[in-house]
Amino acid sequence: MGTSNPVMPMTGVRVLDIATFIAAPMAAAILGEFGADVIKIEQPGGGDPWRRYGTKSKRADSTLAWLTEARNKRSLTLNLKAPEGAEIFKRLVKEADIVTENFRPGTLEKWGLGYDVLSEINPKIILMRVSGYGQTGPYRTRPGFARIAHAFGGLTHLAGMPGGPPVTPGSTSLGDYMTGMYGAIGCLLALRERDRSGKGQEIDLALYESVFRALDELAPAFAATGFVRDREGISTVNACPHGHFQCGDGRWVAIACTSDKMFERLARAMGKSELSSDKLYATTAKRLADREKVEGLVSSWTGSMDRDRVIEACVKDEVPIGAVNAINEIFDDPHFQARGNLETVNDPETGPVTVPAVIPRLSRTPGEIRNLGPALGNANQSVLEDLLGFSAKQITDLKAKGVV
Repeated sequence: MGTSNPVMPMTGVRVLDIATFIAAPMAAAILGEFGADVIKIEQPGGGDPWRRYGTKSKRADSTLAWLTEARNKRSLTLNLKAPEGAEIFKRLVKEADIVTENFRPGTLEKWGLGYDVLSEINPKIILMRVSGYGQTGPYRTRPGFARIAHAFGGLTHLAGMPGGPPVTPGSTSLGDYMTGMYGAIGCLLALRERDRSGKGQEIDLALYESVFRALDELAPAFAATGFVRDREGISTVNACPHGHFQCGDGRWVAIACTSDKMFERLARAMGKSELSSDKLYATTAKRLADREKVEGLVSSWTGSMDRDRVIEACVKDEVPIGAVNAINEIFDDPHFQARGNLETVNDPETGPVTVPAVIPRLSRTPGEIRNLGPALGNANQSVLEDLLGFSAKQITDLKAKGVV
């Protein structure tokens, strides 16, 4: 577990994370990795449903997903729907810099906790809002998850083999994590602007928008030419050979030849330099025109030896190549180990848990993992008593009423 650094970039910033699942909480987690005090506000009794998602941990109220994604937070149980809970939340807003939420648009307003109310309490407050389709538009009230965002945002249409069904682009909640990163960026931008103006603002993020933003040239290409890119499987329409190739041991590699120079290097690594001659496949246009033949030649070559030898040959001639890694291979890879991409944190209740390490790396003030996802309500006493000045009897009464 990291050693606390008192001069981290977000030291002194307090975040109230009232969101559930991944996207908005991910934004709060990133800020927490770099020093922000993140108070995770959860429904009394069950808490965030993410606590029950995925593989169970040794702690009764948490899965491994919760332990890694709710790291560096402390948990306060608080029923925001109850008048007393809403009042406690308003008092916390006075002491906070950022609120992150991902309810359906209109929910906070229904509870009397919209930005108009929060900014009246604290004009400096920043409200970062994530929803499936955003706070405006005809679909604003529809529920959304990452799978829906991948589809609606245009990514799922591209995933799969030509002529086959669209598939999930990876089996993770990619759109949630992407939106969490954009949410963190939005918070940093709003904090930076607040330094000048002294005022907070709302940040409006739709899950599908972060997916749509990552689609290369699709939008300008369609607007200019009417071209609709379809599923391309293991290759791409823009370069050749540029895709995934199976090796003799059954494992796969990714090879990227985005220029004629790269193909020249690959031809040399294959021991077939003549392939990059003007008579054959010196240019991208010629390779694309005979894509099946070119990719077949590369596949025959990679299939003639095991993956380590294919990678070795390509690395020697500076051909961009990477192993198509499964998670077990990531754990064994020396580069992941050298970069410290996996960090084992010793949780007092569950023991050692290995999680993805903090990124990005800052040379003077690096982020850290101070704790894994908190036990439900582990900060009730400290937040209510130390931060807001509640007495022990008041806290007991609130608990009896189901407010905390």
